[in-house]
Amino acid sequence: SRAGRAKQHEKAFQKQVKVALISNSKANKNKAAPGKAGKRFYKSVGLGFKTPKEAIEGTYIDKKCPFTGDVSIRGRILTGTVHRTKMNRTIIVRRNYLHFVRKYQRYEKRHKNVAAHISPCFRCREGDAVVIGQCRPLSKTVRFNVLKVIPAAGGAKKSFAG
Repeated sequence: SRAGRAKQHEKAFQKQVKVALISNSKANKNKAAPGKAGKRFYKSVGLGFKTPKEAIEGTYIDKKCPFTGDVSIRGRILTGTVHRTKMNRTIIVRRNYLHFVRKYQRYEKRHKNVAAHISPCFRCREGDAVVIGQCRPLSKTVRFNVLKVIPAAGGAKKSFAG
């Protein structure tokens, strides 16, 4: 009977806020069941981004996930490449850009690193391209959420080209 439930890995009990665990109460019989037959809550973030199949059918619990949690995407939509994946459910996205130097009438390369929350429904490696959307502050440095992962063409990690 516990096959559909999420595995508990944290100290605190993990559950989706909008899904009742006790289904035989009188209050829940009258309400429409969210998700598939009331087992799982998921939503569309809008803006033309599809909800991943893993978010709909998976068993993970992530309150900061834009598809299954309580986070809305608003503000800026940015793209970049995955620079680091060493943190738990957080990645560093590198955004490269050119800055014009008027004195020399030339451009110089610059970059910014942006921390973004990545839901367990995505699998990404360093070098993949990602689309991130702005949301409320999730931690001290994280203000973005991954909406789409575009795998790198080579499929290999980043390496020194020299």
